[in-house]
Amino acid sequence: MKSKLLLALVTITLAGTAAAQAEWMGLPQPHVSKAPAGTPVARVKPEDAIKWRQSGYGFMAWNMVRIKTNVEGTYNKEEVIKAANAIQAIANSGMGALYLPGTDKGTGWEKTRVKPEFFTNRDWVNKAALAFIKEANEMAKVAATGDAAATKEQLGKLSATCKGCHDDFKIKD
Repeated sequence: MKSKLLLALVTITLAGTAAAQAEWMGLPQPHVSKAPAGTPVARVKPEDAIKWRQSGYGFMAWNMVRIKTNVEGTYNKEEVIKAANAIQAIANSGMGALYLPGTDKGTGWEKTRVKPEFFTNRDWVNKAALAFIKEANEMAKVAATGDAAATKEQLGKLSATCKGCHDDFKIKD
């Protein structure tokens, strides 16, 4: 599973980097399409896009649990910093580009649980994404201070951005 997650994250990064470099150099991009949010991504099968976003969210969830465990138990500043930086990196990676047409249904590692409304309510989705990125960036800053109480408070703010999107756009089990 670790190798699949790593491969997915590397692929996402390389696809975005290659597209950005081609664009910067003024080269044609025959294998690049524009995602709904305008982010260049390599053409991928819908099931791969679903897998990659599921991997990203799973990885962020694990890191949020790492932070929560630290603020509720013995606080290890270095572990919290690692987890916060991982969340920040994925939050700023452009994962929104993985919500391609045709990925509102289908199966990645498991059946997607995104509601179809996610694809039609772009203003709300963009607002939610920006709030999440803001709080993820702040999480990394607060974690670096080593202040357990402030980290716990920021984790609550970050978690609230996740919950807001889940409440509106995630199909309940």
